[in-house]
Amino acid sequence: MTIRTAAELIAEAQKHVSCLDAQSAKSLYDQSEGAVILDVREADSVGESRLSDSVHISRGLLEMKAPKQFPDSGTPIFVHCGGGGRASLAAFTLRQMGYEKVHAITARYQELKTLFG
Repeated sequence: MTIRTAAELIAEAQKHVSCLDAQSAKSLYDQSEGAVILDVREADSVGESRLSDSVHISRGLLEMKAPKQFPDSGTPIFVHCGGGGRASLAAFTLRQMGYEKVHAITARYQELKTLFG
């Protein structure tokens, strides 16, 4: 069996989830009732800076914590990280878990911070 790279796994995940640039994400987020911004970066990065009103669950704990944090499978969830890779993988996992309105934001964090605050 061939070992797949992170880039290959991210590309595969992105085939199965809605991927948005920063502007599109902000526009859709503003129009979505009950939407949440999910930060899947590591705790030390979140400790340095985070988006206003974001919810933090490190990607490694997503499967354990998401059902309690988001009990409604119809909650619009906008997933972000530092550059889009982990967000794409996390969004794919959330889709596999049964969440219906999941979007991966594939922009760099600083761009998101400018738009979302």
